Amino acid sequence: MAFIEPVTLAQNGITLTPLTLAHEDGLRQAAADGELWNIRVTSVPEPENTRKYIEDALAMREAGNRFAFAVIETATGKVLGSTSFHDILPAVKRVEIGYTWYAKSVQRSHVNSTSKLLLMTHAFEVLGCKTVGWRTDNLNFVSQTAIERLGAQKDGIIRGHALRRDGTIRDTVMYSLRSGEWPQARAQLLYILDKPSP
Repeated sequence: MAFIEPVTLAQNGITLTPLTLAHEDGLRQAAADGELWNIRVTSVPEPENTRKYIEDALAMREAGNRFAFAVIETATGKVLGSTSFHDILPAVKRVEIGYTWYAKSVQRSHVNSTSKLLLMTHAFEVLGCKTVGWRTDNLNFVSQTAIERLGAQKDGIIRGHALRRDGTIRDTVMYSLRSGEWPQARAQLLYILDKPSP
């Protein structure tokens, strides 16, 4: 039995559903909102590579090291982006949250906070994870700020760790949150989501 079984998670008008090839057109449209594939510090697929992006995610799910979700606007069924559990380590009850991106029009909205709340709640309270981790490009300061707002601690930097899409080599910033820190992080997320938008 897989550590992460297929599940659909929903709250605050946002639904996370297992990513399938049926989401191809929606993902392509979400990425086109802001031409996100041109951002060198993210892994958003170019329009012509959207199908391969999904196929790769499904292959990783089959291998047991990534479980990708489509992020959906519940009321309309519109695909807003994608996020995943990855680097899944059942033996030590650890997952990471990543491969996350959203259409430009919903960035800096409740979508990311809601998605993180859903994934972290599932990881800590259903899967019984001891640790949830994140990793991001050392130049992706927006991502680092978002991760730190969740209450995650910076573990360190892995230098010369991965290739960016433009061929340059990135350093990777690693973060984590332990299960004992989850109640405080959950309270902070709920507080953020309860605040009216400016």
